[in-house]
This record gives sequence, C-alpha cells and structure tokens, in this order.
Amino acid sequence: MQASLGTRLRRDMKRNGILYLLAVPMVLFYIIFCYGPIYGQIIAFKDFSPAKGILGSPWVGLKHFEAFFKARTFSQLITNTVMISLYQIVFAFPAPILLALLLNEVRSSAFKRTVQTISYMPHFISLVVVCGMTLEFTKSDGVVNSVITALGGHRISFFTDASWFRPIYTITDIWQGIGWGSIIYIAALSGIDPQLYEAATMDGAGRFRKMLHVTLPGISGMIAVLFILRIGQVMSVGFEKIILLYNPMLYDTADVISTYVYRKGLMEFNYSYSSAVNVFNSVINFTILLLANAFSRRVTGNSLW
Repeated sequence: MQASLGTRLRRDMKRNGILYLLAVPMVLFYIIFCYGPIYGQIIAFKDFSPAKGILGSPWVGLKHFEAFFKARTFSQLITNTVMISLYQIVFAFPAPILLALLLNEVRSSAFKRTVQTISYMPHFISLVVVCGMTLEFTKSDGVVNSVITALGGHRISFFTDASWFRPIYTITDIWQGIGWGSIIYIAALSGIDPQLYEAATMDGAGRFRKMLHVTLPGISGMIAVLFILRIGQVMSVGFEKIILLYNPMLYDTADVISTYVYRKGLMEFNYSYSSAVNVFNSVINFTILLLANAFSRRVTGNSLW
C-alpha cells in the first residue's frame, strides 16, 4: 500500500533534514520579499491613503488602469520598454553563447582561464561605477569622442541625442554580463559526451561542423530554457541603470515602464497609480512567459513545465 504524501514527506525530511534546513533561508526570503508583497498590490484597485491603510482605503475598481491606458506617454513607454528588451534579446542574449562556444574551441588552458577571468570581472563592478564610467567615456572630451575625432569623425553628444541611448545601454549590458552569462553555457558544454566529437572527427567533420552539429544541439535545451525566461521579462527593463544614465532629453527613447513607476510612486507619491501600472506590467510578462513556454514546447520539445 502506497504511503500518503504526508508520510513520505516526513520520511524524506528525516532522511534529508540538513538539506531542508539549508533551504529555510531561501524559502523565507521568497515568502517575505516576493510573495508577501503581492497582498499590497490590491492598492492598484483603491485610492490608497497611508493614513487609512490598505484595508481602509476606498475601492475604485479599474480607475488607475484606465488613467494609465489614456495617458499621453502610454504608447511611448510600451515602445521604449519593448525596444530596449528586443535590443537585449537580439544582441545581449547571444553574446554569452558565442563566448562560450569560442572558449570551447580554445586548446590552451592558461589562455582560456585568463579570458574567462577578464570577462567575469565587469559583473562584479558596481552598477553605479559602470554608469559613471559610461558617462565619463562618452562625454564630449571623453575617450570615445577622442577616438572618433582621431579617425576623422565629429564629436557626438551621446547623452543629449536620444537615438544613442539604446545602443549605449545594450553595449554596456553586454560588456558587464557576457562573461558571467557564459558560465552556465560553459558548464553545459562540459557535459557533452566526448565520443560525439570523436565520431564527428571520424566522419570528417571540421571544427565548424562539430560546433554546428554536436556542440549547439548539446546545449540547445539550456538555451531554450534561458530564452523562455528572458522572453518572460520583455516588459521588465530594470530602472536602476536607466535612472543612472538618462536625463529628460532622453525620455523619448529611455523612459520605460519601470522608471515611470519609480517616478509616479516614489517621487510623486501616487502609490495606487504606480501599483496599477506595475500590475499591468506583471500580467503582460506572465502572459508572454506562458506563450513562449508553449511555443518552445511545441517547436523544440524543451520547456519550463
């Protein structure tokens, strides 16, 4: 007779008690900082007043959602958020994969370790420092403009021309994340059976064909899972880096939903409205995640669930 779920769980906890104990801090973190705050999202449907509290504030239904949809900046915010995410998906997402594939072809262990160490280092630099370096290098008399003028070009005012914000944001994102992002792919590459490469060599395949027919299929499952997760964050462009880089002259291309929520909620104290915008954003992200997961499962056979 099969034991009940509770009985099996108690047996497993006795057998793996240390592992469950190690998981407690992580579980508490998610309960306190991820699931607990979900309760506060009901203020998106209220006219929240700190004096009255969440329960005491009056219900207003979809008033704040309608105000956001009718806002003059609605289409601009959606466009900017999607465009920056597309830049990251097209250029930043494949970068760690390419680095991992290139390092996989390197035969010198010392050279490989050196490249890995150097590429990892930017990840540990504070975002404030990275943004400060970016502003310093791209100013009118900075390094970038000095190189441009040395090559016969004209100086560019990068942070007064809105068209330059997305490329700069994406380039700095690649520089800071390419090494760290490649770790998971390098780990996946180490799990590919060496006999597959030997068989490909016996069939006369060169390095490029081995990469195309052995290496890439070997990590395709990992790529699919990470791509699904990335697609599910299309509407979630972080506000920290943008706020550190942008100014009102760049709002046309730099102002995204997260920075809008920051301004409305923390600077203008319009808590209910900013919560409504955030709820809308989360629903869209969740819907996109479901669609991407279903599409990947149907096309590649790989999915999150």
